[in-house]
Amino acid sequence: MIDREFIRSGGLSEALAGAASHGLLRLTTPAERLRSRAEILAARACPDTDVWVFAYGSLMWNPTIHYTEQRAAKVYGYHRRFCLNVPVGRGTREQPGLLLGLDRGGACRGIVFRIAAAEVERELDILWARELVADGYRPVWVRARAESALQRAITFVIDRSLPTYAGRLPLEDTAQRIASAAGALGSCADYLEETVAHLHQSGIHDPAMRAILQRVRELHGALSDT
Repeated sequence: MIDREFIRSGGLSEALAGAASHGLLRLTTPAERLRSRAEILAARACPDTDVWVFAYGSLMWNPTIHYTEQRAAKVYGYHRRFCLNVPVGRGTREQPGLLLGLDRGGACRGIVFRIAAAEVERELDILWARELVADGYRPVWVRARAESALQRAITFVIDRSLPTYAGRLPLEDTAQRIASAAGALGSCADYLEETVAHLHQSGIHDPAMRAILQRVRELHGALSDT
């Protein structure tokens, strides 16, 4: 599992370096991440205040950041979808995997984490080194409804302008790719299992994720019978 030390030591960048050297993806530079983070924080309503982060995928079950509070939350205007191509990590050049992104339209239920003001710079440095280690996502501010209140939060949406965007794949294509893709950081099927399990534990009903999981399990069962 990806942890804080793995990210801080540059282990995640190193794990993706081979794919980058073959032109399969582009790693971001520390300077680019610093500039991106500064731009996001410059848009904060009030400086030197706590910051909320909206999680919808692996950040829910493996946040890697220190936080003081978490709440169930819902964001409008985006929905959870397997739409990020990954030729490394949880996939290979021959069998690229899929990871979750927030794609435009609809709504998404997830978790918001509260980062204390004094720890914002340090924790967002880790978050940026994880979520923006390579091209794929872009950070945005969203309004998340949590416990009948609106919280302005940072999240990471899919960048549709990049070749890493997989588009709106049919369920069967999505399940087939998830069932077969794995890499140095684990399998896409495990990523899906963890995500659906945490959604269930958090009381979040997501029929689309359940349907994909059911089909992936069927595909794995068919393989084990052959």
